[in-house]
Amino acid sequence: MTAQTDALRFEPYELPQTLASLRAEVRTFLRAECTSFSAVHRSNSWDAYDAAFSRKLGERGWLGMTLPKAYGGHERGPLERYVVVEEVLAAGAPSGFHWIADRQSGPLLARYGTEEQKRTILPKITAGEACFCIGMSEPNSGSDLASLRTRAERSDDGWVVNGQKIWTSHAHQANYMIALVRTSPATDNRHEGLSQFLIELPTSGITCRPIKDLTGRAQFNEVFFEDAVIPHDALIGTEGAGWKQVVEELAFERSGPERYLSCYVLLSSLIDVIKDDASPASLRKIGSQIALLVALRNMSLSVAGMLNDGKDPGLQASVVKDVGCSFEQGLPELAQEIVDLEPTLAGHGIDYQQVLGNLVQLAPSFSLRGGTPEILRGIIARGLGLR
Repeated sequence: MTAQTDALRFEPYELPQTLASLRAEVRTFLRAECTSFSAVHRSNSWDAYDAAFSRKLGERGWLGMTLPKAYGGHERGPLERYVVVEEVLAAGAPSGFHWIADRQSGPLLARYGTEEQKRTILPKITAGEACFCIGMSEPNSGSDLASLRTRAERSDDGWVVNGQKIWTSHAHQANYMIALVRTSPATDNRHEGLSQFLIELPTSGITCRPIKDLTGRAQFNEVFFEDAVIPHDALIGTEGAGWKQVVEELAFERSGPERYLSCYVLLSSLIDVIKDDASPASLRKIGSQIALLVALRNMSLSVAGMLNDGKDPGLQASVVKDVGCSFEQGLPELAQEIVDLEPTLAGHGIDYQQVLGNLVQLAPSFSLRGGTPEILRGIIARGLGLR
């Protein structure tokens, strides 16, 4: 085995049988809670925003599961959280309010936040009472974070921030943003001089402009910083160490079950539609997709196992995100090949048609979440020593 292939190895990892009771408990809860959500609403997956549902998860102890008890967390393992997340996504339960806070902002603050940040913010996350957004991507930069131009400069009153972010999910609804900005001039090493800040929203000088997608939803946003002043103690971790911190954060973002379950409601709806008279050709196509789904799940579990063991799965997480995005974006096209029903969001359409109509329009945006394929493949190539 070469060093390159060893660097990309996915060690098999199975969830302990002791988690079966947790899975059953979560599944029973979701079966009751999701009855009022339509199929098309459930097909929005982890983008769907429902603060009341997030609070119910918090009351069950299913948010902030890995965070310290001293700050309202539960100090349970990442594999327990994995089970909860997998069931929530498979059910199509609305997770958008708590999603970013629970997935990455909480763990980031637990590791790098000040005592005041942890004491104030983490209990809100575990209770399902804090909505976070991610201030990373910028116009003309895409997923090339090191090229960002938003700046923060020290003043007597705090940090003065100027610049722009884009594709910022739920920024117009969020209570907090964790933003990556430049705090010192760029050098030959573009990764130097970047810092992360915890920004409370709304804040004077920060304007959010929603971007409508093809379905008419306004989940993405442009965010403008115009002499916005944020407190000195809004800095997360060490000034200038933002790149290291954000790379660790992206390992949480790129490898979870959301990378293969965003279109799960469509897959299950498709199977329901064809199950009584599926042709051999249709069965082969469905079978190949289920096989890929299982492979992605095993890859994702391998990354979860690495995180559980304290290892750095950055390269593997990038592969999961890249392959998972291709899988999810291909499902709507496959569905149209197999079943001759027109995608529609019209009220007269059956559930399958409405789910397909929704995801045909949403799936192209999946490439924007967590890094574009071009950027991810560059990361993978560097990790393998190919560039």
